[in-house]
Amino acid sequence: MNTAALITMVLAQGIVICLTGFFFYKVLTTPPVKEPDSFEDNDDELIRKND
Repeated sequence: MNTAALITMVLAQGIVICLTGFFFYKVLTTPPVKEPDSFEDNDDELIRKND
């Protein structure tokens, strides 16, 4: 393998590893988004009867 091919391969792998590490870190450190309660909209409805 010549020098240009080796440099290209190392740079490509380095970029992929850096991007993967960055997004993995971002996923681990981002706080979860508080989702609204799915039953919050149903509070005004009548209480269901048990069958």
